[in-house]
Amino acid sequence: MPFYRFDHAPDPMEKARFSPEEVPRAITAIGADLVAGMGLKEMGVHFHRKAQLIFTLRGIVRCEADDGVWIVPPRCAVWIPGGMPHSAALSGAVEIYCLFVDPDAAPALPAGCCTVAVSPLLEQLLRHAAHMPVMYDEDGPDGRIATVLLDQLARAPVEQLNFPMPQDPRLRRIAAALMADPADRATIEAWGKRMAAAPRTLTRALTRETGLSFGRWRQQLHILIALQRLDQGAAVQSVAQELGYESAGAFVTMFRKALGKPPARYLAERRRQDGGGVD
Repeated sequence: MPFYRFDHAPDPMEKARFSPEEVPRAITAIGADLVAGMGLKEMGVHFHRKAQLIFTLRGIVRCEADDGVWIVPPRCAVWIPGGMPHSAALSGAVEIYCLFVDPDAAPALPAGCCTVAVSPLLEQLLRHAAHMPVMYDEDGPDGRIATVLLDQLARAPVEQLNFPMPQDPRLRRIAAALMADPADRATIEAWGKRMAAAPRTLTRALTRETGLSFGRWRQQLHILIALQRLDQGAAVQSVAQELGYESAGAFVTMFRKALGKPPARYLAERRRQDGGGVD
């Protein structure tokens, strides 16, 4: 199967000469390299019979599924179960791998949308799968690769790297405003005035729907945006300013408390050089 390099910004599925849904194999993988300067490419709400894993090595991919926004950080992938409606937006120069998994082939994989950590081994398996023949020999080496890939995927740690999207229309408007201007530091009381709603009402609805306080909810969005921007090479000071923190130190403290490590260490561990490949 070829690794696609696009000069414009078509949906990778439009370039493939087959439908992953119709391939009678446990897995089907597609790799795509979308060139810089393509702008934003959006794929509207759709679903697949097969489950899907979206993994990026470069660029920005944001998915909306299962009442949440999922921004794919470095060395992570978004898992979307079969039959779940979702949309995706890609921006910049993106190197992406999409893995489609037949439901019968992986009953142990998560039933809900989630972010999973991608180990160097799993990354290499995904790279290899993107170059395998569509109708690979299930009893040959590629068939064994597929089995190992599914085993590794089932063992991949699940990480809570999403921004929960409430159903309450007022909270959804707040979420959209925060994504558009993440530096907005307005309190829940200020948002209550903007929404003509009692702050306590908004707080109760947010906690009921997401399990998070307003501060923790906004912080989750900041973490996702920070991971995205830092992976693009932005300086910590610049990211802190974009997110409305008074200083880089305040931002680093928040990041360390949330993820257990300062940004530089967290990203360095994600970017460690791979060992030998299987390509």
